[in-house]
Amino acid sequence: MKKEDIKMKTTSYLAHYRKVDGANHSVKTHSVETSLFAKKFAGKIGLDLIGELLGLLHDFGKYSFKYQCYIKSAVGLLCPGDNQYVDAKRFKGKIDHSTAGAQWINEASRDAVKINKLTSEIVSLCVLSHHSGLIDVFDIAGEDKFSARLNKDFTLTHYCEAQEKIDHSISARISELIKTERKNDQLRNLISKVHEFYCEPVRQFSKGLLVRFLFSSLVDADRLSTTDFENPEDAKLRYLGNYPDWRKLIDCFEQISFEIKNEVDQKRCEVSSSCRQRASDKQGLYYLTVPTGGGKTFSSLRFALHHAKKHELDRIIYVIPYTSIIDQNASEVAKIFDGISKEIVLEHHSNLVPEKDTYRNRILSENWDAPIVFTTSVQLLETLFGGGTRRVRRMHQLAKSVIIFDEIQTLPIKTVHMFNNAINFLTDICYSTVIFCTATQPLLHGVESSKGAVPYSNAMELVDYPPLFDALKRVNVQNCQKSGGWTEEDLTERVKVLLQNKGSVLVVTNTKTTAKRLYESCNSLTENVFHLSTNMCPKHRKTIIEQVIDCLDPLNPKPVICISTQLIEAGVNVDFGAVIRCLAGLDSIAQAAGRCNRNGRQEGRGIVQIVNMQNENLDKLPEIRIAQDVTLRILGEYKNNPDKFNNDIIGHRAMKQFYEYYFYTRAHEMSYPVNRERLGCDDNLLSLLSTNQQSVDEYKRKHRSPSLYLRQSFKTAGKHFRVIDAPTEAIIVSYNKDAESIIAKLSAKLSLKEERLLLKTAQQYSVNIFPYMIKKLKEENALFQTYEESEIWYLDSQYYSKDFGVSLEPVSQMEFLGA
Repeated sequence: MKKEDIKMKTTSYLAHYRKVDGANHSVKTHSVETSLFAKKFAGKIGLDLIGELLGLLHDFGKYSFKYQCYIKSAVGLLCPGDNQYVDAKRFKGKIDHSTAGAQWINEASRDAVKINKLTSEIVSLCVLSHHSGLIDVFDIAGEDKFSARLNKDFTLTHYCEAQEKIDHSISARISELIKTERKNDQLRNLISKVHEFYCEPVRQFSKGLLVRFLFSSLVDADRLSTTDFENPEDAKLRYLGNYPDWRKLIDCFEQISFEIKNEVDQKRCEVSSSCRQRASDKQGLYYLTVPTGGGKTFSSLRFALHHAKKHELDRIIYVIPYTSIIDQNASEVAKIFDGISKEIVLEHHSNLVPEKDTYRNRILSENWDAPIVFTTSVQLLETLFGGGTRRVRRMHQLAKSVIIFDEIQTLPIKTVHMFNNAINFLTDICYSTVIFCTATQPLLHGVESSKGAVPYSNAMELVDYPPLFDALKRVNVQNCQKSGGWTEEDLTERVKVLLQNKGSVLVVTNTKTTAKRLYESCNSLTENVFHLSTNMCPKHRKTIIEQVIDCLDPLNPKPVICISTQLIEAGVNVDFGAVIRCLAGLDSIAQAAGRCNRNGRQEGRGIVQIVNMQNENLDKLPEIRIAQDVTLRILGEYKNNPDKFNNDIIGHRAMKQFYEYYFYTRAHEMSYPVNRERLGCDDNLLSLLSTNQQSVDEYKRKHRSPSLYLRQSFKTAGKHFRVIDAPTEAIIVSYNKDAESIIAKLSAKLSLKEERLLLKTAQQYSVNIFPYMIKKLKEENALFQTYEESEIWYLDSQYYSKDFGVSLEPVSQMEFLGA
């Protein structure tokens, strides 16, 4: 043994160091802790031994002398002048410690049989990717990136040196796990399910999801071990799956009393009762198709609570399309369980933590460790398909769960096949139950099955929905389009008339520009005129919605007008006398109609009018334009033969026809196509994450048929995956004194715990804005970082309007909220 190695032994092999008290976190301890977490997480789908192996192998390269010199120099255990001291900043990220573990299992499996080779590939890929995010197996140029990494020179990966220095107990357990056939049997059983349930290319896509699941188990395990050492107090705050018994939560929930005032309330109770009865059914995919205002939120949650108890599941995840809805729904649900704990419901929906995947930000990111989680479809889809390590760490939490998708019709069309395959994977492989909730059920089962479709049968419907649509018909929908379209002035006059007749009017527009102009035009019609858009922070929107609801109080109604973008269409519990909807998809029109006579309190039916706006600019909203065209087709068919649609233009028959036309029109978009300009060739993410045929063909052209079982371009797909084409970034706005206080506190460097708590509170004062807005506001010197390199931005108060939220120009002294 070399002299310098003897000196290293005296302080053990270091993985992490806690500066507060000088405690060491050895590679041995960290590896064991990570293996225990990963074993538990991967064990949810029966792969506990592979999970354990991942944890033991992932930091194997940290035993090297070079890495130990680096880490000890970085934390101050070695000082300038010591023989082993190095410039840590110069070596940061340049000493490979993740490849050696992958090489270990690869070397041991060179002559192995098929299933052992697949195990080796999966473990190797996860281990060598655990800091960067999953790498490409083959990239789009046809290069075998995976094998190139595995074949990296041992002197550069420190493989042989680490073999000599590794703790004997760790080495012995790794060798035992590599040799045991039990881990291969576990994988064989799971892969046999994949082959039984799916055909190509869905089989390969599902194997990719399996890799991602195991990668998630490793990443979360690694981060938990690390952060719990560095911040022991954080460990005390974690549930780690030890949640209150479902029985306690059910008892709280069942104490809710529903007062029945009319037929609408009666039908809501019937929906809830049906969901309760069906909760003892087997696990799988279910549909809750209920007209707007039919009580889907609480009915689906009632099903989920009882179903979770019946099948001993870990958590309930409620997925909502818009952050604006979470504000209301999560708060209502959290109140139910306050008697048990205020931490039952985790609300996670902000991109406020910077996307730059630094270590500090990984610690601040959530891993959905709560019994009930409310999150957005953006967060969930990024967890399933996004790049890097920050979001994927949550994926294993989707196993053994009830996952409720509220307003499933809002699913981005480009993700349909990938999403369907993921849902099948979760229900078939991960022991989860999924519920699709909406009044306007999209035909996700009716798309091309060879690329990915979900199953459907009448038995999967939680309620008998056709009679519900008849019983809960509370509005008359009028097609009020006219040649040349409506101007803001024309529409203002129509709002005035409806306000006189119905007492309250909601107008839902397709664009923020139209909403702003119409608000300014209607502002003098009555005292209570409100505007809503996503340029306003959640707290601001919530305040406006509360004021609107106060005006709509049936015991003390006040004339009220609300001009809103689409954010009000889903999950916002308001009840107007009349609704005007700018021409859009029929699903959007039906959702807007759900804000009219919602509780059935009007004499007769409410009025919903469809209008076409003059000079409406939808250049950046092609999906709305396509949906408008399909709606016009349905409106034409309805005019000629209303009986075909049971005399209900927003009923289930019309909606089914709408989606048949709409999905046929957009079928070519459902595999997430990526063009040559962005990718370097014309391909799609469904292919990149399954057979990756173009990349493999390019490899064959240069070399031969590849011997690898995995083929996916994980990194490339993750890089190009975006739920929203124009990615937004969260900024904090000075909406009120509380927001200003948070900004002031965040501007000082705080402890991780303090900063995390503040960032959670700051979610209520954040607005997601587009890149062009960020650029413009920076040019205006209106955006500031809380402190240098924090990447947490806040807005000059003069650029936030009390009426419209974020403004790209300074607002008047009377308008901005900081005055």
